[in-house]
Order: sequence, then structure tokens, then C-alpha cells
Amino acid sequence: MKGKVPGWEQAVRKLREKVYEWRRPRSKMEAASSEEIGRGASEDGITPKEHSPSVHPFWVIVNKEIGDHIRSWRVVILLSLMVLTCIGSLYTAVEEVRSIARSEEDSSFLFLKLFTEHNGTLPNFITFVSFLGPLLGIGLGFDAVNSERSKGTLGRMISQPIYRDDLLLAKFTAGFVLIAVLFMSLAMTMVGTGLLALGIPPTPEEFWRIVFFMLIGTVYVGFWLNLSILFSARLRQAATSAISCIAVWIFFSVFFNMIVQLVGRALAPAGGAGIDDILSYARSMQLLIRLSPSQLFDEATMTMLVPSIRSLGLLTPEQQIGAIPSPLPLGQSLLLVWPQVTGLMAATMVCFGIAYALFMRQEIRSK
Repeated sequence: MKGKVPGWEQAVRKLREKVYEWRRPRSKMEAASSEEIGRGASEDGITPKEHSPSVHPFWVIVNKEIGDHIRSWRVVILLSLMVLTCIGSLYTAVEEVRSIARSEEDSSFLFLKLFTEHNGTLPNFITFVSFLGPLLGIGLGFDAVNSERSKGTLGRMISQPIYRDDLLLAKFTAGFVLIAVLFMSLAMTMVGTGLLALGIPPTPEEFWRIVFFMLIGTVYVGFWLNLSILFSARLRQAATSAISCIAVWIFFSVFFNMIVQLVGRALAPAGGAGIDDILSYARSMQLLIRLSPSQLFDEATMTMLVPSIRSLGLLTPEQQIGAIPSPLPLGQSLLLVWPQVTGLMAATMVCFGIAYALFMRQEIRSK
């Protein structure tokens, strides 16, 4: 029959039962009897059956969405691609780190070099995450709303006694949890492999730097997840929303830097310009290129994984005089990347806010 999708009938029935159980009014007699039962066993020594608390409908939808993602071939292919690239970058990084450890070079922060070093055959892990992470977020959210509408299940879900915004928030939560679990699993895999290959454990500072790197990567992919949900709520067809998300990703990955270079050539100061004009021009170009989410992610991750980076802005020769070339502590690195992280979080919340406003104003029952 049209509009009936395998798996949805059972999920809707379970959701209806949970909602009615959660909202069902209880009389005083029922409350008193349940309290008496819960106090202890009966006179015959039989322990009463423990009643588990009812699950909120929001978490029922989250569990259903996570299950759909895990069983989806699209997500399985994207996750397999991420794992394969992680293994390839890890193999090249281990060889490079071993050569660095043998040669009497700077052997500090060896575990962090697993994420940044490469031997030229494959890019490092940061490059793979910056390039393939948006595809993972787009794949998880480009059909979050419009596919439900095209199947006829969106109206059926909204007709249940749940809040409309819970549905949109549950879809984002399910995708974000899956992304966080994936990134933490990849990080622990690289740490474990590095521990076996190098034979030395990571220092506490290295461990926390890796954790913060994965949190920043989760926020970065979460931005693309929210952007894809925004297009899914705005556009009727899933194919159109997927093409729109990929077009935005290609624009920021390929064409945005070209446009910034063209603008920079047009606004470049003349040959006889003073130092103030040159600094103002450089700051303007730096602000313009930071409109790209990938640029914010690259600056934040490189600062966290390369402690020798002491500044992300321009430094005059006067400012460099007297500076000690030593690695920054973890707290100072977090202060240095906080504007980039704040920018990524703000862009993520703006995309979700626009998607929320569009979804709340839509007529669900009309096709």
C-alpha cells in the first residue's frame, strides 16, 4: 500500500504506546497502590516486578534514526571510506614517525605527529577529515525531512502526540551522535596503533590534544550535517538537496580560495604603500578567507596538533623580538583556537535555527 514503509509501523506503534504511557493521568488509588508495591516484597516473599521508567518520545525517535543510519548502505559506504583513509594515513604516518624517532631530530609530541606527518604518498589524517568529513555530514542529513515527506510518513509522525520540533532535533541528534562515535573510534584506533608501533605511551597533554582535535572535527562535520538538514527542510526533493549541499561543499573547497585570490589581486596596495596599509590589507584578506569553514577547521586543528604554532595572525618583526621558540601549553593553544571554534559553532547554530524556522512554518499534511 502506498505510504507504508517497512519498519515504520512498528516504530510508530511503539512511539504511541510510550507517549500514552508517559502522559496518562494516574488516579490517587493507582499511585498509592504502586507506592505500596514498590516498598518491598509481598507476604509470600515474592519480589514484585520492577517497572522501568517510561522513555521520552524524543529518545524513541533518536534510537530509530540511529538504527536507520546504521542499516543504510549509504552511511556504511561513507564510514568504510573514512576508515580506509584513516588506515592509509596511519600507515604512512607511522613510517614517517619512526624515521623521525631514529634520526636525532625533535622527538617531542610523537603521537601528535601521527595525525600531521606523511611521506608524500598519501595526505595526512587532517587532510582526509577536512575533505571527506563534509561528505559524511551531507550523507547523514540531505534527506532528513524531504524523504519523510515523499514517503508519506512525515504526516503520520506529526499526527502522534509529540512536538514538531522534537522530530527535527532528534534527526540532528542522531546524526551528531553517530559522527561523535565515529571520530572517537578513529582517534582511539590511531592511538592504539601508535602505541603498538612506537612502543611508548602518549603523554597526558598529547592525549587531551587528540581529544580536543576530535571534538573540533565533530563540530566541523556537524556544521555540514545542519546545512544538509537545512536544504532538506527547504527543498522538496532529496536529489535537489543533495546536489545543493555538494555544490556548497565544492564552492568552499575549490572556488572560494580562487575568488579570494582574485579579490586580493584587485585590492592589493601599490608598490609604494606604507607598512600600515600592507598590514590592513593582509588582515582584510585573512578575515575574508576565514569565512570558509574548512579554513577555520584547518587553523584550529593544526594549532591543537602542532604545539609549536604560537600565533594564527600576522606578527611584525618588532613583535617577534624576544619571543622564545618553545611549544605552547594546552591552555594557551585552546585560547588561540577559541575564535575558530566559536565561528564553527555559530555557523552550526545559525543553520539549525534557519532549518527550525522553515520546518515549523511548513504545512506538513500537504504534498
